[in-house]
This record gives sequence, C-alpha cells and structure tokens, in this order.
Amino acid sequence: MDKDTTIEFRVPTEDEQDMLTEVLRQGAQRLLAEAIEAEVAEFVAGYQALRTAAGRQRVVRNGRSVEREIQTGLGAIRVRGPRVRDRGGADDSERIRFTSRILPPYLRRTKTLDALLPWLYLKGVSTGDFSEALAELLGPDAPGLSASTISRLKEGWQTDLAAWQARDLSDKRYVYFWVDGVYCNVRAEETRPCLLVIIGATPEGRKELVAIGDGYRESELSWQEILLDLKRRGLEQGPQLAIGDGALGFWKALRQVYGSTRCQRCWVHKTANVLDKLPKGQQAPAKQRLHEIWMAATRKEAERAFDYFIEAYQAKYPKATECLSKDREELLAFYDFPAEHWKHIRTTNPIESTFATVKLRTAKTRGCLSRTTLLTMVFRLCLSAQQRWRRLDGQERLAEIIEGVSFVDGLRQERIAA
Repeated sequence: MDKDTTIEFRVPTEDEQDMLTEVLRQGAQRLLAEAIEAEVAEFVAGYQALRTAAGRQRVVRNGRSVEREIQTGLGAIRVRGPRVRDRGGADDSERIRFTSRILPPYLRRTKTLDALLPWLYLKGVSTGDFSEALAELLGPDAPGLSASTISRLKEGWQTDLAAWQARDLSDKRYVYFWVDGVYCNVRAEETRPCLLVIIGATPEGRKELVAIGDGYRESELSWQEILLDLKRRGLEQGPQLAIGDGALGFWKALRQVYGSTRCQRCWVHKTANVLDKLPKGQQAPAKQRLHEIWMAATRKEAERAFDYFIEAYQAKYPKATECLSKDREELLAFYDFPAEHWKHIRTTNPIESTFATVKLRTAKTRGCLSRTTLLTMVFRLCLSAQQRWRRLDGQERLAEIIEGVSFVDGLRQERIAA
C-alpha cells in the first residue's frame, strides 16, 4: 500500500457496547464448546485400543448432559457438557469415567467471578445488595447470587480459611520470607485492623502466602504467635532471609523463633523514612543518593555511597543519617545472596503490590466489618492474587542457598578444597 491506513477511533455508544458484550459472550460460548469437544475427543482416543468382549470399542461418546449456565464476567454462558460411556466396566469401581478439567460437574461460577465477590464485600456492598451490584455483569436477575447464596459462600470461605490456617507445614521449606503489617482502611469493630502477612519463596521459586493473621499494631507478641504457630505446624526451619520494614515487633519475634534467619530491611520503607526527616527541597537529591547505595554493583561500592550520604547530611540533618546508619548491616544483607534475586529481596514489593489494591478497594467501606469477615475476605483476595505472582529469577540459585553455598556481591563462591 502507498499510504498508511488510519482508522479513526471513537467511543462506542451504549447500545454498541451492549452489542459488543453479546458478541464476546457468544464467542466465549463457542470457544468453550470447542475446547470441551477437543478435550473429550482426546479422552476417547486415549482408550481407542480397548475393546469389549464382543469386539466393540469400549469407551465411546454418549450424548450430552442437561444444559446449564455458567456465570462469568461477561454474563451467563449456556453450556452442555459431553458424556462418555464405558461399555465394558463390570461395576462402578472398574468403569472408566470422564470428568472435564475445563468444565467440572458442579461449576456454576468462574474463579474470576468468585474473586470479584470478596472485592465487592470489602467495598461495602451488603449481602442483600449483591444481585443489584452484579447486574451489570450478569444481567438483570443475577441468577444464583441471592443474599442466601452469598451468605453460604461466606461461610464456606471462613471454613476454607480455618482449614488453611491449620494446614500441615512439615513438608514445606521457604528460602525467603517477605513480611509486613498491613492496615486496611475499613471500620472493623473498635480499631483500625492490622493484618500481619507473610509471603514465602519456595525452593522452586514460587511465591506462596504463608500466613495471614490479625495483629495488634505489629507488636512483638502478635508476630511471635504467628511464627510459633508456623513452627508448631511443622515449619521447623526458618527461611535464610526475611525482608521487612523497620517494625521492631517482627524482628524481635524472629530472633526468638527462627534465630538463624538473616534480616534484610526494605529499601522502599527505609527511603521513605529517611526522606521524611529532610526538608522537601533536599528530598530529590537525597533520594538519588540513597538509590546509588542499593543499586551499587558491589558491597564495597555501596559502602562508599553509604559513607558519602552520611558525610553529606550528618551535620545539618542528623536524624536522617541516624535513621539510615542504624540499620546499615541489615540494609546491605542482600549482597550475600544471588544477584538474580536482588530485585526480589531488596524490598517487600510482593506484599506491597498485592495489598495496594486491597487498600484502594477498602478505602470507602459503607458498613463496619467484623475482624473475622475482614480476614476471610482478604484471604480470598490473596489466594486469587497468588495465581498471578511471578516466579523468582535464577530459580536454580535457591537450591544452592539451601545447600549453604556462599555468595559475595551476588556471585557464587566456589569452595576451595583443603
């Protein structure tokens, strides 16, 4: 083509948006049907060699189940699951059965929609208003999401939370802990609630929610209860490194429960604390100098940048330099761990990024939640977010850390034979 083709963009009208939603819904319905057809065809083909005593193919298609609706973010999608018949099984125990991984037998809502319900509840939507709140997504009737249904879901979530908090951890191992106390902007009984959160890194590089509990202002006793509970349930060995802010309660509790775990202070929190003790006119250049410390390629360079900051600001702003220097060793601990992990372990970002949205969603809550309800809803949101947490870079280094391999300036140090 001799000329570029330019397509003018305009905002679709409300009617056009409804038409687009319907097109997307129909497309999703077709894709779902095609995916299930491919799944059942693959299942039947896997048993094609099996024959009955009469020589007929043993596992065959057998029509479809009764049509049902699946509630999704695009609205209700109608589906009919395929049926498979085993013509050779002598009894139920020997019969080959087909269960769709895409469309489980009792699925009525997509996981995405289930994740939406806790958001709405924390936003302040009362149980009786859920049908109205979801009408834009699910159509005017919001079938299957009545007040009684929501109440049953909440009870199920609380049961899930209780089971999760009692789960056995004897087969678990975590290389890193990210910890923080998160204050949610909701009214819960008399005080503003503080949620104590631990996210762990497994030897395979996955991030997992390890603990979430109701604390009192990040106190030592509250953190100690959580850590001791982890140990009681089988997590005998603590992580190699814990990353958190300067809340003294956690660090005191950590020394008592997992004394060999090293400490890394979060650079985002520390930067904010230091800048808070400087005049606004000094904050921009000071932030750049702090950045030069934790972005240095080696500990030696970081130490030099650290000394320069202290020398530059100590005379006029001693509170700022004292805030920085008192945690010097803990701020530079990451240099003794793989360089591939530095961007993960210099801050508590895994917690901050997850709970930033929680705080935003709970900023204008209409009613007062009980602490149990708040904890349950946030637990559900964390499980939903966990599916999107990215793995750590340099996953192979995690096994080396567990084995006790030394790292200097992020690089593996080979052991010298005696």
